Amino acid sequence: MTNPSHQGNIPRLPERQNYTDEFCTYLRLNTSKNAQIIEWHNQNHLRTNFNLYQQRNPEFAQLCSQQNYSKNLALYWRKIAINAASIPQEWEPKNRQKLALEHLVCYLQKNCYYAAREASRASQEQLWDEYLSSARIFIYNPDNLCRLLQSYDCDRQASLDTYIQAALSQDIRDKMSVGKFSPWRMLVKKSDKLLREALETSAIPEPTITQCIFARKCFKQVYSLNKVYNPAVRKRGDKWHEADTEDFRQTAESYNAEKVLLNAPHEVSAGSNINQEQVQAWMKLCIQALQNYQNPINHNINIPWESLEEKGGENLSESNTEESFDIEANENTESNSRKSQQVHSAFRKQIEEFKPDQHKTLLLYYGCGIKQTQLEIKLGISQSAISRRLNTIKTKLIKTMAEMSQPEVWSEKYVLQWLHKNFRAPLHSDLIHAALVEAVKKLESQEETVFHLHYGQQLNVERIAIMLGMDNLEVNAILSQSQQNLQSNLIAEIQNWQRDCVDKWLLRFYQSQVRAVCRSRNLSLQAEDTSQTVDVIVDECLQILMANNKKGE
Repeated sequence: MTNPSHQGNIPRLPERQNYTDEFCTYLRLNTSKNAQIIEWHNQNHLRTNFNLYQQRNPEFAQLCSQQNYSKNLALYWRKIAINAASIPQEWEPKNRQKLALEHLVCYLQKNCYYAAREASRASQEQLWDEYLSSARIFIYNPDNLCRLLQSYDCDRQASLDTYIQAALSQDIRDKMSVGKFSPWRMLVKKSDKLLREALETSAIPEPTITQCIFARKCFKQVYSLNKVYNPAVRKRGDKWHEADTEDFRQTAESYNAEKVLLNAPHEVSAGSNINQEQVQAWMKLCIQALQNYQNPINHNINIPWESLEEKGGENLSESNTEESFDIEANENTESNSRKSQQVHSAFRKQIEEFKPDQHKTLLLYYGCGIKQTQLEIKLGISQSAISRRLNTIKTKLIKTMAEMSQPEVWSEKYVLQWLHKNFRAPLHSDLIHAALVEAVKKLESQEETVFHLHYGQQLNVERIAIMLGMDNLEVNAILSQSQQNLQSNLIAEIQNWQRDCVDKWLLRFYQSQVRAVCRSRNLSLQAEDTSQTVDVIVDECLQILMANNKKGE
């Protein structure tokens, strides 16, 4: 949380040296010997942009030489910021609207300071830098800033900075009137996504992050009933009260009751029960993380302007249209890319052995998207025969993939290592970790309990045996059988992945064959005489495939 400073000792705001600094530096608050000092920090990319306009735009250069250069330059950047439809000059950067807004945020730093100083003199309920943080958060929001820029009328209203400072002061007063500066209100109102980001930024590890988020969910229910919507405690519009021991005690009870439910996160169910002291510590940790994460006092200008770009025009990035045969989308590492290529090569070698009738079935089913009911007419064989043919082909490829991956060889060691190292904080983005988490949920109730005690709470076998009224041999037998069950479930899941991979590979491969012929012959599967067109496409694809097969012999 913010270190307290005496309200009367608000640090002096130093002057910026020139017009470039006014639009290219941001305010930073430093604490030295219990005294706060404000410094201006440079934004190099904004200074580069400012110099570019000064060199290339005569109008901008003239504004820099005028007496009221600051106000006129602010209006110039405002014009760019709110007029996304205007055609940029050839030399202007593509993200000129974003940069214009950032220049204005730098310019308005002083108005955030004056609005915070005014609020602090009017009310000393909060530290002055809390008010400063609130004002800066407001203008760092591109929607807020653009709304103010668009509503400003330069012909009727005061200067732009005076207009925005008044809006900032009003926003602070509004928040003060409904107690929005309460840390407990912030804790209740922020989303799980933002809380997770704040905890991650504060370097809090798993499983603590997930446990904190789950505890906060329980706390919100208890605190809202006890302190927010209880008319005997708080009237509407009053400041939100501090949470007390009873709130933490009830939260701990709720957490312990809900951690055994099926929808509880694995990190929660795998951990031990908690007490009110743990809840209090976690909630304070969450508040501190949120305050540090949201407070831009010592942050450079790093604002999510992407929403503006999405509103301002089309996303011109196009996906690569070239065919890809990688089995999984994760191509970021050399290892994954190499494995994908190995699978692709092995599958290509397999299909070189396919007969014409097998290729034809695959071209029609995967390449042209024809259903099995239509295939029966097209091929002149029964649906059951078609299913057998498809299954025979897929089984060969699945067997090839299984021989390459060999899960029965490495899965036992992997499961044991995961239980000891990752059980309490699995990596959910990892497919195998996620599969093992689901496998744990499928264990019998007694097996799952023993697992959570041994691998989650890290109790030894002797302690578990005493707790559950068993002997050591029974506990060891349950652990051994459960490990085998996890391994079996993992192998079964890997087999499902292999089936899915084969299906996707066949779809991509035979669709690419059909598309290639359509492009070369200027044909379309959407043509009026679809049946004849399909025949032409499939026949030509067959010729190409069989010719390639002969080359590989």
